[in-house]
Amino acid sequence: MATYFLQFFSSMAFATIVLGFLVMFFVWRFLMNQRRNSNSPPAVPGLPLIGNLLQLKAKKPHQTFAKWAETYGSIYTIRTGASSVVVLNSAELAKEALVTRFSSISTRKLTNALTLLTADKTMVAMSDYGEFHKMVKQYILASVLGTNAQKRNRCHRDTMIENTTNCLHTNVRENPLHPVNLREIFKKELFRLALKQALGKDVESIYVEELGTELSKQEMFDVLVVDPMMGAIEVDWRDFFPYLRWVPNKSMEMRIKRMATRKFAVTKAMIQDQKKRIASGEVIDCYLDFLLSEAKTLKDEQITMLVWEAIIESSDTTLVTTEWAMYELAKNPKYQDRLYREIQEICGSEKITEGHLPHLQNLSAVFHETLRKHSPVPIIPLRYAHEDTQLGGYRIPAGSEIAINIYGCNMDKKEWDEPEEWKPERFLVKGNGSIDLFQTMAFGGGRRVCAGALQAMLNSCTAIGRFVQEFQWRLKEGEEEDVDTVQLTTHKLQPMQAIITPRDGA
Repeated sequence: MATYFLQFFSSMAFATIVLGFLVMFFVWRFLMNQRRNSNSPPAVPGLPLIGNLLQLKAKKPHQTFAKWAETYGSIYTIRTGASSVVVLNSAELAKEALVTRFSSISTRKLTNALTLLTADKTMVAMSDYGEFHKMVKQYILASVLGTNAQKRNRCHRDTMIENTTNCLHTNVRENPLHPVNLREIFKKELFRLALKQALGKDVESIYVEELGTELSKQEMFDVLVVDPMMGAIEVDWRDFFPYLRWVPNKSMEMRIKRMATRKFAVTKAMIQDQKKRIASGEVIDCYLDFLLSEAKTLKDEQITMLVWEAIIESSDTTLVTTEWAMYELAKNPKYQDRLYREIQEICGSEKITEGHLPHLQNLSAVFHETLRKHSPVPIIPLRYAHEDTQLGGYRIPAGSEIAINIYGCNMDKKEWDEPEEWKPERFLVKGNGSIDLFQTMAFGGGRRVCAGALQAMLNSCTAIGRFVQEFQWRLKEGEEEDVDTVQLTTHKLQPMQAIITPRDGA
């Protein structure tokens, strides 16, 4: 019995020693982690395993992030399942991330949906910064979006504006008291412009052999623009738990794959149709023609993706900004009248053209204030820190995801007085001064600055100016508070409904 107790106590003593060592080890690890994380950004409290996911269930993350910034500051971290995300909510921090620390966080972090829709980053906007990105960005600038290309394509933009205003006049003549749906009219003309720039001509319908059917203009728009835009914001829960990627999510996968297959098939059919025109000897000045003649190293699949990108990006963000600008002007007669008087003073009896834009300061202010309040892209697609870096004086470990909340930057009360109010006078400049195009961060900055910034400004400002020059706008009764948006975006949920009256002489 004595031997038994001796063995028992010896075992207990050994177990106690081992347990003591384990406790000391974990305390040491905890202290080391605390020391290592002592200079980390503040963390928004969340739940075990899922982190802050439940707090983001409203699907308006840009608004939630901006609200958290009021409590935790302009830089903080959140947990989305297995990932740690550093959220930036000030222009100063955004510029630091996009410019100063660019080399450390130049890699894109895409969701499962975006990986499929972009053919694993085979496009300018979503590709990682490297030789491919620099090459294809130069292609689209040279052919479509650069200064010289904009001059060559001006005739297409002039036609787009003329067609839109003619449609508005027709609507008023046929239904003078009925509200107009600007979105429906303008999106058709923007789509025509996108097709002309990308393919060399407008396409009214196309037979798609892979789908075994002929698609109308509206069906093409849905397949190439609407469906991918909605697919891009699809949430796959496996994005938050990478170690569970083996678990199937069939319905979501099939839905996104169908979108990707259909838009690829339609774009490919359009390209084949235009290749026949080119082969017949017809001279075509368009993006596709440029890619076929200059981009000898690109595969057919890559060319197809780049042509589709030129179509979708020309058809979407300009529409969003222009519709919100007209909503705000119709809601605020004082600003609308101020802009109209400026147009009369500068243009007289002439219709506004792009040549007038540098002299129309109120129009420029309306455009930039709309970009600020209604940022077309509220959160820049996530970046990935591939090495340890710093932001805002905090240590950011490799592996962190970086979310730049453009909406939060533009709602920062330290930077903007009454940011929730739409006040174009913020952007009025004295003398010959010019507005910093990236003050609102709407087009990003640094080496990844948006290639389409110039075209977006020309299209939107000319359209807004002509709409106000030729019509007086007022919202349909009850429209003032209709400001809900589509899930993760700032796209207006319902089209603006406005009563328009032709001005004298228009």
